[in-house]
Amino acid sequence: MSQRNLKPWLSRIASNTPTVPIADADSGCTIWLKLEYLCPSGSTKDRVATFVLSHAVASGALGPDSVVVEASSGSTSIAFAAACAMVGVKFVAVMPRGVSGERLLIIRRYGGEVILTDPERGVLGSIEETRAMAAKDPHIYLPRQFENPLNAIAHQRATGPELLAQVDGTIHGFVAGVGTGGTLMGIASALREAGHPTRIAAAKPEKGVCFEGQPEICGGIPGVVDGLSAILDAEKIGLEEPIRVSDWEAVSAARELCKRGFPVGPSSGLNYAAARKLALELGPGHNVATVLCDRMERYFSTDLFADLQKKG
Repeated sequence: MSQRNLKPWLSRIASNTPTVPIADADSGCTIWLKLEYLCPSGSTKDRVATFVLSHAVASGALGPDSVVVEASSGSTSIAFAAACAMVGVKFVAVMPRGVSGERLLIIRRYGGEVILTDPERGVLGSIEETRAMAAKDPHIYLPRQFENPLNAIAHQRATGPELLAQVDGTIHGFVAGVGTGGTLMGIASALREAGHPTRIAAAKPEKGVCFEGQPEICGGIPGVVDGLSAILDAEKIGLEEPIRVSDWEAVSAARELCKRGFPVGPSSGLNYAAARKLALELGPGHNVATVLCDRMERYFSTDLFADLQKKG
């Protein structure tokens, strides 16, 4: 691994995804969708993985004998598995038992290893396991996505400015779900720096809300985790009250996006559904932006495809 040659190309791997407008008939607004699922491994987490690893290489924190270990429910681990494969260092994902099998296969195909933790402890249990591993092995490098400020800076420096350049006119509203908080914090910071009078809100899933006639959809939205982010600073970005979206609304929105040619997962549906609700509050003629986070292939065995599984 060459530190001298690595950083120039790794930090540019995930960049310049397109943003497309969709006219929202109910609100009279334009919803701008940043297609982050077009990043190399299929999610916006590629930006964080490549940015964090580039800095780790440049600072000397990551060397040829390092082992990158990260706690994640899926997309971040996939992104780090891909980035570590490019760098040539070992990667270990620590994940709660019960995540979709597709995610495990993708990580392993990139050459990564997987450690599964107690599902009742959730992602917090996985985080605790990574810390215990690092305490025993000095070769382990922890990206610490839930607390590393580089997570938000990656979006502040790249994703946010891209979005600003791609949207025609003022961005009146921006909404995104919160896992680590990096995407929302980073893009919101870029919007504030650019002087846009943007209403910024978190898309908050109503986990476990089932609806009559749709009993299979009540499992929460993968990757959206309450209370773990140490990155999100609500006061700094002027975060407003969250926009609440039921599981069913999020999955339905994701299915709708797929039928329109956007091959996305449930968190993208959460963002899109929340963006439409924010658009209704803003009224006609406004621009509302959000991100489509990741691709649908890692969710074949989840609620997103439950309706098609029944058809055989």
